[in-house]
Amino acid sequence: MNISKRIARRRFLKSVGVALALPALECSGAVGGPPARMLVVVNNIGVLKQSFFPTVSGRDYELSPYLKTLADYRNDFTVFSGLSHPGVSGGHSADNCFLTSAKGAFKSGFRNSISLDQFVAEKLGPVTRFPSLNLGVNIDKANRSLSWTRDGVLLPAEDSAAALFQKMFVQGDAASVQKQLHSLEERGSILDTLMDETKSFSRGLNGNDRARLDQYFTSVREVEERLQTAREWEVRPKPTASQAAPTDISDRKLFFEKVELMLSMAQLAFESDSTRVVTLMVDAFLTPVFKLNEQKNTTEGWHGLSHHGQNEDKVKQLAEADRQQMRVLHQAIDSLAQKQESGQRLLDSTMVLFGSNLGDANIHDNTNLPILLAGGGLKHGQHVAFQRDNNAPLCNLFVTMLQRMGVDAGAFGSSTGELRIG
Repeated sequence: MNISKRIARRRFLKSVGVALALPALECSGAVGGPPARMLVVVNNIGVLKQSFFPTVSGRDYELSPYLKTLADYRNDFTVFSGLSHPGVSGGHSADNCFLTSAKGAFKSGFRNSISLDQFVAEKLGPVTRFPSLNLGVNIDKANRSLSWTRDGVLLPAEDSAAALFQKMFVQGDAASVQKQLHSLEERGSILDTLMDETKSFSRGLNGNDRARLDQYFTSVREVEERLQTAREWEVRPKPTASQAAPTDISDRKLFFEKVELMLSMAQLAFESDSTRVVTLMVDAFLTPVFKLNEQKNTTEGWHGLSHHGQNEDKVKQLAEADRQQMRVLHQAIDSLAQKQESGQRLLDSTMVLFGSNLGDANIHDNTNLPILLAGGGLKHGQHVAFQRDNNAPLCNLFVTMLQRMGVDAGAFGSSTGELRIG
């Protein structure tokens, strides 16, 4: 059967409710090419906007002071201004909504929605050992995350590079594998029991309660599917690592070194095809006094610096920290560009989104967010500007990213359409 017939058959099956995992060739931009991948990096304090945004839009824009650090990859990224999530406020707490666009963060009764990475993971199916990887640096794992389930549940970030390496590459012995399989079977048994008991309880419920119960059944079935996938991957050999296991950096002051390490782990995950989707929250809000360069530490934590009130010394330290962020981002883009895969750069199949939930941390402003998208085979090299006082939805860019990932979605979150690049 040729490819067009297979795709048509898959669309038919999906239309009648049969969920199928997409193979690698359909997740890539071209048949037989590398699979599409996505890396999202968010600093929840952001940057000094006056040094980040260019003053002119279009392709002939002049690089801003911060973007000059990325000058040699000018044609591999697009910078956006005038983007935000409509109605999303709450200052620092909006970091949990960066990939969801859910309104009312942490107000009474607030419930988050599914994040972009988990939406992609759902649509792609079990094509990799890990549907997604959610990473963090200096992160409050219990309260902060970029990744949220369809039911609005926080997925804790992995902040240990060594633990992540072991999950991806260290194969357990037969006894360990069997123990894990037994644990998965036990979880499955619990779900079976819950389903049996709930079905008997459902008799005689009214329409609203039955609808709620149906939603619960759907969630249980999704968990069952994930458990089955986990069983299948558990017995498959893990890939061989191309480098030695890393050593964790425990000193929270070494902020940029920790970010570099996690970004290198993200690339390793892509190279080994352990996942197609990685998120990384760099929690500047919780970062204490940190190392700016070889000779100097900051005078206070990043959060304190961000409320600078135009204090000259604080602004100067923030500017140095922002330049370091850009240097680390350049290093990540360069590393992806230097790695070849199927005759092309890894960068060409990997979208790298850098941004923040804050447009101006000094006043807790959640509009006009600093957003930069690199790689992914898109036609870059421009500054796309929207109104600073009437922002376009950031989710429009998310829709474009979804489509680039091979996900057939015309909407996500608060989107009103797609955002064309090129």
